[in-house]
This record gives sequence, C-alpha cells and structure tokens, in this order.
Amino acid sequence: MNVLRYVPYVMKQIVRHRVRTMLTASGIAIAMFLFTSVQAMHHGVEMATRATAEDTTLVVYRKDRFCPATSILPQDYQTRIERIDGVTSVVPIKVVVSNCRTSLDVVTFRGVPKKAFISDRGASLVVVDGSLKDWHQRTDAALIGETLANRRGLSSRMMFDAAGITAYVAGVIRSEDPQDQNVAYTSLEFVQLAGADRLGLVTQFNVKVADPALLEPVGAQIDELFSVAQEPTSTFTEKAFVSRIADDVIELVGFARWLGLGCLAAVLTLVGNAIVLSVQSRVAEHAVLQTLGYTRSLITGLIMAEGVVIALIGGSIGAIGAVVLAKLGSFALSVEGQSIPIIAGPGLLISGLIVCGVLGVVAGLVPAVLASRREIASCFRTV
Repeated sequence: MNVLRYVPYVMKQIVRHRVRTMLTASGIAIAMFLFTSVQAMHHGVEMATRATAEDTTLVVYRKDRFCPATSILPQDYQTRIERIDGVTSVVPIKVVVSNCRTSLDVVTFRGVPKKAFISDRGASLVVVDGSLKDWHQRTDAALIGETLANRRGLSSRMMFDAAGITAYVAGVIRSEDPQDQNVAYTSLEFVQLAGADRLGLVTQFNVKVADPALLEPVGAQIDELFSVAQEPTSTFTEKAFVSRIADDVIELVGFARWLGLGCLAAVLTLVGNAIVLSVQSRVAEHAVLQTLGYTRSLITGLIMAEGVVIALIGGSIGAIGAVVLAKLGSFALSVEGQSIPIIAGPGLLISGLIVCGVLGVVAGLVPAVLASRREIASCFRTV
C-alpha cells in the first residue's frame, strides 16, 4: 500500500478547520516548550551530579560551610595533603562569586596556580578564542567558559567586571565539565588580592587521586588530618560536592518534572479533543469512504495520522523554540559558586518530537477506532 497517496487527504482534513487546528497546535507548542525546558534543566542536573567510574577528583572544603565567602582554608594545607598516599596532585583554589544565591547570571572567579592548573586540567580544555600564552603572561588575565562568554557577549582581548574584580579575557574555553562552562579562571594571587583577602588563604583544594577506589579512603584521611585544626575540613567527591551545594536547585528541578508530565497530559488532551471534534463533523464522510471501499483499518489510520501531524506541528514549534532559547541564552543555574547548565541540543529536540508522535497516536486511537466501527447506515441517519 502506497501510504504517501493519502497524505494530501490527511493534510486537507487538517487545514479544513484552520482556526481549530491553529489553536490546538498553539496549545501543544506551549506545553512542549515547557516540557522541553524542564527536560533541559534535568539533563543539566544529571551532567553536573552523576558520578562515573572515571571520577578521581575530591573537593576539600571548610567544614560546615557552603558559600565560598565563608570557606577559608590555609594554603599551606596543600603540602600536608600531598603527602597522603594515593594523591597525585593538589590544586588550591580561591573562589569569588558575583552572587552566592541561586541565579541564572552568576560570574564565578576561580583563582588557581596557573602551571599546576594547566598540568592538571589542560588536556580537558579547548581554547576556542584567544590563547593560553596570553593567559600566562598577564596577571589579570582570565580564561572564561564558553557559556559565560556567550551570555555576557565576551571575547578575547576584552575587559569585564564582576564581583568587584576587573579582568582581561585572555581566552574562551570549551569543556565537557559543567563547572568549566560558567567560570573565569585567573591566577590565584590575583583573586586573593582582588577579593580583599590576604595571600595564603584559599576557598578549597581540588585533589586528584591515582585510582577511583581511593576516593573514599583518601577523603577520610584528609578530614582526619585536619580534624583538630583551627580550620577543619569536609571532603567530598566532586559530583557529591555539587549535589550537596545545589541540593535546593536539584529538588526544584525534580519537582519541575511533574510540571513536564502535566504538559504531556495537556498535549494528549488537546490532540484528543481536536480529533474527536474532527470525527464528529465528518460522520457522513466516513460512511462515503466505506462505501467507496476504504477498509476500517485504513480509516482508523487516516484519523490517527491527523492526530500525529497536529501533534508534530505544535510539538516541533514548542521544542525548537525551547532549544533555540536555551542555546542563545546560554543559561546556567548557579548556586554558591557551582553551576548546573541548562542543556538543550538536537537529542532533546528529537526525543521531544518522538514523544509528540507517540502522544498523537495515543490521542487519536480511541476516536479513530470508534469512527471506523460505525455502520454505514447509522452514519447516514446521523446526518
């Protein structure tokens, strides 16, 4: 059977009632825009907090502290941590944020020892604009994440100001690590002095271990080492640290998934209502089709195809709108110096369209089957 020969008929039925089709598609578009946006936030949460077997990074923070401004550790902890068996590198970091509360527009400065940072993380960073050489040569130079650069309209050789710090953009970096996408890396001493702190104090230490199996025992040793110090520590795996800091955001995104399910229910209802109204207005027409030899299964398929097309039209508008907005806006949920990106890409768009197609089939199935089972004579009596 040549399915394409029935496409003009299906499209004719859809455009026959233009206002109803437009209103239905508009409602579906709004629902899918919300659903896709919620899914984009959920994907960002998974990316930022999902642990993998390759994770080898610990974050050493001041005990019972959350905001970077309150986590103060002596920099000389570094040499004591380096002596622990299994530790391969220790990078002290001074963090200054423009806003410690949850926000979509936060600039996070991370002061790092440049040589140690490049040795530890250089392989995972791709400079898409500017150069590392420029970053090494200037004390006020910053490497900024691509998300931050897009959101603030920044590029190499520009100056920008945030959190009371004025920095020179030496380069824009791309990384798969969510924490690199919304950050400005500068020299450790520059951030320490610009943040009105004296030298020798840092916010945290990022500790690399030789094997993922050593994460828990090394973390316990670090906390035990400083348990009676004036500044005790709490050590977490990097993903667990983000989960701990951004707990409220993660809970909010989890609740928003119920909103996403409500959007899907709205799509199902809108498509189902449109198909029911369409079928009721064409009772006699379906009887004529049966008289001309159209089988019940074919009529069922044609009616269901209408639902699928309407769902895909509205769904594609809403999903594309959400993806484009996320890309152009370069949004990221930031809380206390940690970033959770809002990730919307082709994969999310495709999955959204698949969901719309399935909902179109489900919504049109019952009215299509009922319409195809009507007796021809009863159809004409209904007119």
